[in-house]
Amino acid sequence: MINAFAVSNYRSLKNVVSPLSGLNVVTGPNGCGKSNLYKSLRLLAETAKGNLISSIAQEGGLDYTFWAGPDNFTKGMREGSAPVQGAAKKQNARLRLGFVGEDFSYGISLGMPAPQGFAGYQDPSMFQFDPEIKRECIWVGDVYRPSSCLIDRVGPVVKVRSGQKWAVYNTHLNSYESILNEISDPVAVPEVHAVRQTIRNWRFYDQFRTDTDSIIRTPQIGTRTPVLDHDGHSLVAALRTIYEIGDRQALYHAIEDAFPGATVNFTADSGNRFVLQFLQDGLLRPLNQAELSDGTLRYLLLVAALLTSRPPSLLVLNEPETSLHPDLLPALGRLIIRASRETQVWVVSHAPRLVATLEQDGECNSIALNKELGETIIQGQGLLDAPPWQWAD
Repeated sequence: MINAFAVSNYRSLKNVVSPLSGLNVVTGPNGCGKSNLYKSLRLLAETAKGNLISSIAQEGGLDYTFWAGPDNFTKGMREGSAPVQGAAKKQNARLRLGFVGEDFSYGISLGMPAPQGFAGYQDPSMFQFDPEIKRECIWVGDVYRPSSCLIDRVGPVVKVRSGQKWAVYNTHLNSYESILNEISDPVAVPEVHAVRQTIRNWRFYDQFRTDTDSIIRTPQIGTRTPVLDHDGHSLVAALRTIYEIGDRQALYHAIEDAFPGATVNFTADSGNRFVLQFLQDGLLRPLNQAELSDGTLRYLLLVAALLTSRPPSLLVLNEPETSLHPDLLPALGRLIIRASRETQVWVVSHAPRLVATLEQDGECNSIALNKELGETIIQGQGLLDAPPWQWAD
């Protein structure tokens, strides 16, 4: 489990450090920064997959992800007696992401490169707007300290702590590659291996396509699927896997809780393409996945994600209430609470009924966001309320 997530200088998130528990729900009005918080966590996850730079490029480049306001707000600016205006920057802009884990903590800092030529030529590189990784650190404990740091990467140089001393591990790491992607020796650098495996085990679900042309509605060749793919194409195989090697009773209960009197069954055609059978009271025949409403199909997708027989270390759901009837939200909330007993869950939602159901659980950590002068803040979080955090640079 990760105990805190920190992000600095990412869009409206000027400086946010959020505490986390086993079950977390992020709420707030439209435009308060919920999506930015979700995207920043997903961006951190791309680091371990080697997709960090390309993911930033898809957002328009690093310059467009930076906080657009001033470095500091004066008292007059906050009170409205003085206009909001910037001042000369004292240091180069950095995008920073990090988390506190139970075993190891991690932080990364990105910035723009200095203009230069390449490979001995005078022509400037056409990749001069690619972000550079300026600093990466892995440490133990809640707060970064030089004495608790185990892996320290500054520019191209990576150092590994060996007892009371530092040993240089690599001096030519590419500026666009993370240590989590480039260093893979679990014996020499077990800390890097552990952090990489932790992040790679996170799962994100936010882009289920359930329209009439969705591939989810078409029978697919079935193979054992303990983990639902991120776009949900393996829905029927994932549900059947839960039926065979997962918690079958929980599957039946989740469907009965949302659709009283309903249940599911499975068939396969001659080509081993799996077909879902959704049985409801009053109907003379079951419905297949092509006939289900968007809301019913989306609920079944969430059932497959949350009842996985291979729980991740962190499961993130972004606005799972999309296309669901409000009457389904309490059942979804109970399903999420059940899943949080086996895996850490992070839910981003603006559905009051879903949020209310989750907050009934005593373990729920509610993160209410708001905006002040364009800056996302956690409501009610004072200086002494935020988790302890310090960036390496």
